[in-house]
Amino acid sequence: MKIARLTAALALTSMFAAPAVAQQTTVHITIKDHRFSPSEPHAPANQPFAMVVKNQDSTASEFESKTLRVEKVVAPGAEITMRIRPLNPGRYHFFDDFHQDTTEGDLFVE
Repeated sequence: MKIARLTAALALTSMFAAPAVAQQTTVHITIKDHRFSPSEPHAPANQPFAMVVKNQDSTASEFESKTLRVEKVVAPGAEITMRIRPLNPGRYHFFDDFHQDTTEGDLFVE
């Protein structure tokens, strides 16, 4: 009988306990005048994060990174969100494939 009461009490307590929610980091990058801002953003190592890229130009851009393994077109005035897997510390190069001569940057993972 005591075990049944204890089990019921634990079940009831766990229903009202607040779940532990990890805060996910979001890295924001803006494209304006065919340049990234910031051009050297930072992200935490060994944990997933979101990367939001907003294109404020009047032409499309293609956010690309071979080291991050992403390639996404961002329409003029649009915004995209990419989920990035946990990364080891290091430097990860990215660029606008449509405007490689002016639009490039590096993500620093620490």
